Amino acid sequence: MKTICQFLLLLLFLLSCTLSLNAQTLPQSTFTSLPSHPRILLLAGEEKSIQASIEADQSWKKVHQAILDECEKIIATEPVQRIQIGRRLLDKSRECLRRVFYLSYAYRLNKQAKYLKRAEKELLAVSAFSDWNPSHFLDVAEMTMAVAIGYDWMYDALPEESRNKIKEAILKKGIEPSLDTQYNSWLKATHNWNQVCNAGITYGALAIFEDQPQLAQQIITRSIESIVLPLKDYEPDGAYPEGYSYWGYGTSFQVLFNSAIEKLFGNIASVGNQPGFMKTAAYLLHMTGPTGSSFNYSDAGTETGLQPAMFWFAQKLKQPSLLWAEKEQLVNSRENIRTNNRLLPAMILWGHDVRLNKISAPTNKLWVGQGKNPVALMRTSWTDPNAIYVGFKAGSPSVNHGHMDVGSFVMDAVGERWAMDFGLQNYESLESKGISIWGREQGAQRWEVFRYNNFSHNTLTVNYSLQLVDGYATITTSSDKSSALYAITDLTSLYNNQLNSAKRGISIIDQQYIVVRDEIETADSSCFVRWTMLTSANARISGKDAIELSKNGKKLLLKVQSPAKVILKTWPTDPPKPYDAPNPGTMLVGFEVEIPKNSREAFTVLLIPQNNTKKISRETLPLENWRKAVVK
Repeated sequence: MKTICQFLLLLLFLLSCTLSLNAQTLPQSTFTSLPSHPRILLLAGEEKSIQASIEADQSWKKVHQAILDECEKIIATEPVQRIQIGRRLLDKSRECLRRVFYLSYAYRLNKQAKYLKRAEKELLAVSAFSDWNPSHFLDVAEMTMAVAIGYDWMYDALPEESRNKIKEAILKKGIEPSLDTQYNSWLKATHNWNQVCNAGITYGALAIFEDQPQLAQQIITRSIESIVLPLKDYEPDGAYPEGYSYWGYGTSFQVLFNSAIEKLFGNIASVGNQPGFMKTAAYLLHMTGPTGSSFNYSDAGTETGLQPAMFWFAQKLKQPSLLWAEKEQLVNSRENIRTNNRLLPAMILWGHDVRLNKISAPTNKLWVGQGKNPVALMRTSWTDPNAIYVGFKAGSPSVNHGHMDVGSFVMDAVGERWAMDFGLQNYESLESKGISIWGREQGAQRWEVFRYNNFSHNTLTVNYSLQLVDGYATITTSSDKSSALYAITDLTSLYNNQLNSAKRGISIIDQQYIVVRDEIETADSSCFVRWTMLTSANARISGKDAIELSKNGKKLLLKVQSPAKVILKTWPTDPPKPYDAPNPGTMLVGFEVEIPKNSREAFTVLLIPQNNTKKISRETLPLENWRKAVVK
């Protein structure tokens, strides 16, 4: 009994401290002036401006109609069931969010009862679940957001009995588990979990505010203080350490949070204006190549898609060209709008004032971002589908969702991706076999997975060893001159147990071909170095210094300028271990060289697309002279 009393006193003390601290963040008066339902993202009456844009712009009409068509399909389905896969219920939470967001949007815009009835059925079904799986709190967060949007947007039309059941579920299965220290370690996280969980639970608090005002205020103010932690990951330039796919996850939920909070409480500087965060839209813009594939380093996939959060950034920054990739999909693409994006309605909310057909191409052809996982992204054109594109990364394997891919790159040319990255392997496919994939120390089992270690990436491997987890590389220098776009990184700390020095530079020369140059210095023992490039092209060794790659009737030549004597090779990408994912239609190409002790060696590899129109007469200079050559 004494222990329980002590715990309750401590809880009350912490609560009072939290409320006292948060009162400085948001004055009490801001909570007493909250509007009635609907209050999340889209206030009553704001549908009119969206309807006007849909009537005036064919692109927005296309998106709107795609959502309505998908709602018709949803109406014919049964609600999601509580079927957990491994440790996750997340696919069910995401599907519920997609369905409820679409149906709620359709009801707000069209007021047709069929959307209301089907959304109510979904909301009641998930509200009746035993729980929303708090042991994997992302599941709770996305489910809470789904139910909160439906409850808030259709509040006046829902029967009171249904409202009570839904409201109770938000409280008991969403908000209250977020107060349990067994489940809320994400409050101190600096990655996407923080953003997703805070956003979802805050939506729940906003939805039931009038019924639980003190608790809701605690949740909102707690989130405002906590959610700034992952914003440091965007510093200093906006490069997101976890890569393309997790940018789409963490940043989207950050924007959902920011948008909802700013709608109700105004612009809160500590949330929306952190250094680096507002620069991150440029990072994502440059992360897609002319083939339409992303630079999918870390646990990412190559598939790209509409990014609703980009419309929020473009609106905030007044930079429509940030939406170039979205324009390509909405205006120029003949493909149908993909309705698997659960946040698609938010795109209309944030972007309906933009006239997509008037967006001009970006001007910068090089983008460099430092931070935890620095990248350099370069291209020869934004409008030419045959343009050359290179995504080149530095960084460290130690970042969240990181791979041993420091120094790796991808390359597009003549409409094809020649140098590729596998990206992630499905987590459940590994966890179900007992593989521990979340450790990041040097001896972690994670690095035994083929797709995670350096053996499968477009980088160097020394003495068949792993890169060093504690290593870190920046982009040391770069140039945006059209005659020689380039970036250089120092990889030494990734190999400093075996090499004295390792540097890599990648350049697009005269907008015609690519140079990859590595400069290596050995220590007191000789080293065996492997240079590899992963590709889905067919490969034929066409000479002592060249490999011809062919794909879809197009060709690219890989030519080794130095060293003079190499053994060109191709390697299969068959899964080394039973738990590794299959990799059909791919191979590694490159060479192996033994470098004597206490010596220096330079590898110079040219990647020459078939449409190269100039004779290659330039000598590849040492990396230290690249800047001097550009200045001249």
